[in-house]
Amino acid sequence: MLAGMETGVSDIEAVVFDFGDVISQSPPPEDRARMERLAGVPADDLWSAYWSERRAYDRGVSAREYWGAVARRVGADWDTATLHGMWALDVGSWLHVRGDTARVLELLARRGVRSALLSNAPVGIAAALRQSPVMSGFEALFFSCDLGLCKPEAAIYEHVLEALGTAPERTAFVDDREENVLAAKRLGISAHHYAGGGDLVSFLVGHGLLDSSDSGAPTPR
Repeated sequence: MLAGMETGVSDIEAVVFDFGDVISQSPPPEDRARMERLAGVPADDLWSAYWSERRAYDRGVSAREYWGAVARRVGADWDTATLHGMWALDVGSWLHVRGDTARVLELLARRGVRSALLSNAPVGIAAALRQSPVMSGFEALFFSCDLGLCKPEAAIYEHVLEALGTAPERTAFVDDREENVLAAKRLGISAHHYAGGGDLVSFLVGHGLLDSSDSGAPTPR
């Protein structure tokens, strides 16, 4: 049984959330299809190049550099308007928020639980999220593009811990990628591998951050 489950007193001072596939949904098929049509290259080639160049983009290279590198990989000669279109469609594709996780964030905020965001994200997505109502309850937003570091590098977690002023064992972390969760655990952080809203609520209830009556609050999507 997790600490805090019996007493209702939490052993956690702050919860740090990933964004992609935790707060947001995966880019929907219709968004991906729009990008494929605009790119005008085989879909498999596009997505292979997209992910191959993504780490540098998350570390802070410009959109023009990133999409230029993707174009070179797929043998395309995209003009500036096409580069802009790919950038805009990509940013928008990551902004579809999960209703169940948004509800959890609302509950935590109402209870005064400290929370923060830690996301591997390029500049364009980070800029959009800074204006998002879903981010309003977070104490701090940490983006890889600002730090020049990406999960699962230990230094990015250490930066967050120092900025929040919390000990690893008093910090919870939620992410959908196993390698990011394992990296956090190696530092002593109480990390949860996100697999859906129900499991997330159970994790937070187990640490005394939500009540058991909240277990039915989110509607999984």
